[in-house]
Amino acid sequence: MKKLLAGIRDFHERVRPDYRERFAHLALGQSPDCLFVACSDSRVVPNLFASTDPGDLFVLRNVGNTVPPCIVHGRARGDGLDASAGAAVEFATVGLGVRDIVVCGHSSCGAMQAVMAEAAGDGGQKASPNLDRWLSHTRASLQRLAREPTLSPALPAVDRLSQVHVLEQLEHLRTYPAVAERLADGRIRLSAWWFDLANAEVLAYSAETHAFLPLVELMGELE
Repeated sequence: MKKLLAGIRDFHERVRPDYRERFAHLALGQSPDCLFVACSDSRVVPNLFASTDPGDLFVLRNVGNTVPPCIVHGRARGDGLDASAGAAVEFATVGLGVRDIVVCGHSSCGAMQAVMAEAAGDGGQKASPNLDRWLSHTRASLQRLAREPTLSPALPAVDRLSQVHVLEQLEHLRTYPAVAERLADGRIRLSAWWFDLANAEVLAYSAETHAFLPLVELMGELE
């Protein structure tokens, strides 16, 4: 808490004067360019490695940068599905009109480690029933990992799962009517990113090479 309070003090004394006009403008509304789906991991800081300002990103963060498939209309409540991620997707696309959606995973992801441990028979803790249920959304990613052994073969299995999981979330996003409609007429674009913690480097998926490459090498394709 001491570090947090010190940061608030620093913001108030040093940063706030330069941003007061910006926040006064943002108080009237927001128009972010991108919905950025990231992991809750404290080591992943999108606004830092993307060098963005307040108002640029509409950020959805949860355990494992996960977007469950769209809930079917009319399905009863209490069926174990989580609507919060979907609500963020719909608000960003329908309400804010974002032009890009980025799903960003990362290396050494604790969520992916838990998923692999459970698959090996070591997971599932009685103290974490909500976490266990949430991680069940990664089953499709585990199945996809088995089908795509050539994706980043030099990486540890947990990191390959993390990359595959990012790609699977793009498929989940396509199940949302608001996203599918905007993809069809070119109003929105989906991107898969992956943050290499050890090297502090952002990688992006290239469909042409079926690989995650340094984002700086793909700038021309993404701009």
